[in-house]
Amino acid sequence: MIISGHAVVIGEDVDTDMIIAGRYLRTIDKSIWVDHVFEDYDPCLAKKMNGAVLVAGKNFGCGSSREQAVVALKEAGVRAVIAQSFARIFFRNSINYGLYIIEADFFCEEGMTITYNSETAEITTENISCKATPLSMRMQEILLAGGLAKYLSTKVQDDDEDCSS
Repeated sequence: MIISGHAVVIGEDVDTDMIIAGRYLRTIDKSIWVDHVFEDYDPCLAKKMNGAVLVAGKNFGCGSSREQAVVALKEAGVRAVIAQSFARIFFRNSINYGLYIIEADFFCEEGMTITYNSETAEITTENISCKATPLSMRMQEILLAGGLAKYLSTKVQDDDEDCSS
């Protein structure tokens, strides 16, 4: 799969409270979260999320284990997150919700167009090329399905079809 988007560069140790503050989690209306993504980090950042590939340093998604951080990024239109490293719970939540997470020692300028090829694990911009840590085949299948629930749903349907033939 090929993923492209404009780079939105953020720092290191970005925790889930920075992604979506706890005060907005009293609602289950995900559309409200879109306007408040990264509000406490940079109030102007939410407007840049649609079609973005986030580029971060180490330890992205640290802090509380709230899965709403991943959902808020997806709802805001983030296509992928590239970081030097991820907090493990954020990494798993991202796979489960179908948000592409790409581990690489990569940095580029704000606004550059980034392309990621999941088959080759290669990240490219106008003048930079970098190899990312490849995801397992199973993780790639889950991401292609749109997350764990959709992946398992197709597996159950496949099993049902096998049993009925």
